[in-house]
Amino acid sequence: MSTTPSEQPDGKPSGDATQDEPWYRDGLKFECTGCGNCCTGSPGHVWVEEDEIKAIAEFLDKPIGEIRLMNTRPARGRVSLTEYANGDCVYFDPQKRGCTIYPARPRQCRTWPFWKSNLTSEADWKSIQRDCPGAGNGNFVPLEEIQMLAAQVDV
Repeated sequence: MSTTPSEQPDGKPSGDATQDEPWYRDGLKFECTGCGNCCTGSPGHVWVEEDEIKAIAEFLDKPIGEIRLMNTRPARGRVSLTEYANGDCVYFDPQKRGCTIYPARPRQCRTWPFWKSNLTSEADWKSIQRDCPGAGNGNFVPLEEIQMLAAQVDV
């Protein structure tokens, strides 16, 4: 496990952000624990593009039309994966607490927790730590990687 020299107990590097730099300019710590919490909970949206639907279909060896019909829905002018009534993603296996399409999971899932909405403020980052045990812990993720991940989706 790598750490930064000026690390606080919560895993966030110390220091104040300047106007030109994000508050997380020194990077953040994150390591997926595989808990599945990001795949469950309140209903929401997992936005998918056509190439992602195709990748899911190929991974599952199913026709793309079947994936589109059975596991996606239109929402807010976009396409989202469906979820069960309890908010769990349709591809979440509750017994194994894992994703059944992990190698073909959408960009939104691949980039968690480095979404713009989670990086707006330090308070937003701390709020996801309540449900995500990997946020603020584990491997150090440098600013450049965080920015690259955050740029991939608009969540």
